[in-house]
Amino acid sequence: FNGGRAMPNYDICYLKDDGTLAGKLSAQCLNDQQAKILAHAMKLKGSRRIEVWDGKALVYQRPERAH
Repeated sequence: FNGGRAMPNYDICYLKDDGTLAGKLSAQCLNDQQAKILAHAMKLKGSRRIEVWDGKALVYQRPERAH
């Protein structure tokens, strides 16, 4: 319970080596940390990268991309 406030919606994307989408799920989590944990717990076989989005903001990715 979070005091009656709406929980943020997160999109968790699993990407293949070539950058194409292997799978995606949406979840309501209390915060970014909970979304990151869920992303790793639900990791799809064959996916190489994870991205966690809070709306249009990328809040987590593994492995991190070089800039």
